[in-house]
Amino acid sequence: MRLAVVNSSDISGGAARAAYRIHHSLRNAGIDSRMLVNVDLSDDWTVKGPTSKWDKAIARMRPQLASPLRSLLHTENPILHSPAIFPSRWPERINASCADVVHLHWVQDEMLSISDIPRILKPIVWTLHDMWAFCGAEHYTIDNRWSHGYIRSNRPSNENGFDLNKFTWRRKLKYWRRPIQIVCPSQWLADCVQNSALMSAWPVAVVPNPIDTDRWQPIEKPLARHLLGLPQSCPLLLFGAIGGGKDPRKGIDLLLSALSQLRSEPILESLQLVVFGQKSPQHRPHLSFPVHYTGHLHDDLTLRALYSAADAMVIPSRQDNLPNTGLEAHACATPVVAFNTGGMSDIVSDRTTGALAQPFDPMSLAAAIRWVLEDSNRHQRLSAAARARAESLWSPGRVAGLYTDIYRQVIETRMAASTKR
Repeated sequence: MRLAVVNSSDISGGAARAAYRIHHSLRNAGIDSRMLVNVDLSDDWTVKGPTSKWDKAIARMRPQLASPLRSLLHTENPILHSPAIFPSRWPERINASCADVVHLHWVQDEMLSISDIPRILKPIVWTLHDMWAFCGAEHYTIDNRWSHGYIRSNRPSNENGFDLNKFTWRRKLKYWRRPIQIVCPSQWLADCVQNSALMSAWPVAVVPNPIDTDRWQPIEKPLARHLLGLPQSCPLLLFGAIGGGKDPRKGIDLLLSALSQLRSEPILESLQLVVFGQKSPQHRPHLSFPVHYTGHLHDDLTLRALYSAADAMVIPSRQDNLPNTGLEAHACATPVVAFNTGGMSDIVSDRTTGALAQPFDPMSLAAAIRWVLEDSNRHQRLSAAARARAESLWSPGRVAGLYTDIYRQVIETRMAASTKR
């Protein structure tokens, strides 16, 4: 079987890293998978990006093409908005390829336009990494327009100007007449698809993202802390997100509020926080314990050491699909604490591999952190169970097998439809 995996980038960003891992899981399972991207950073011969100077320049320019249109929308939702309005040459390239199946992932940044997708004539599987496909232009949102349809009367009060989300959603409704096989890494996102006004009749499956547990293994905690220059004899709590606390969806404000309630806990009086994905800010939060900022980490070995050095990973997101940080932490035998929302219950088995707190209650989050850290014997059991969960649920071989079954099904469905014609 020959496969074309399509994503805006190969390794830049969480969706790209997930798509790249899926791509290589499939290759290791014997599928001839090639990855097609606009931004090629991995120097991997199985990844095909722009080759000429002209094509590279166009690929770099495309994300900026929609900026004037985005500027017409005034919204308090700071998440990226993608109109996906400018046609590309990707449909012709994909149709001319020898791929039996096209596997779309995160194809925004004007890589594929909304009208491009139905121009792909081969069987398609589309893995969603956020809410964009069934929303308007927004990638995440807390309103429910996506479940009712985008009309004037349900526009949020915090928006004005050009209704880019309604405009984008109606273009999807116009062009996407043929259902596509959707795959979601979390049950939460699959439920959203099935409850959406746009895709409720589309087929959807749940397949988690893979993590190579042979490569992502725990490192001895004293060694990991020594390598990173972190203190040896205190509880370390880990938080990570691109941009650190800049994205309100990632909930660092809720984490800081929870940590402020742990200041008086005798057992956690030596607690320290480690933040990756962000350099030390000009104005540090006022906490009664030290905070270490690692900046952006790009290599897997350093990330492995960081997860292994921590006693727990905290993911206080208000919304999230299946964040790589949770999978990576569990693979490194690190318990995870999170709110019971989004795809976090797909990662954390509550009170078995970590703890889930009531959304979005800082007191509940503080209690969950305390529960994970206060008992050393319990912590050992949580760590072992976290590693075992990663090995059983997210192994590349298992994920590749689930996707292979889906590819065969969409090929058979397409063949059956052609025969009826």
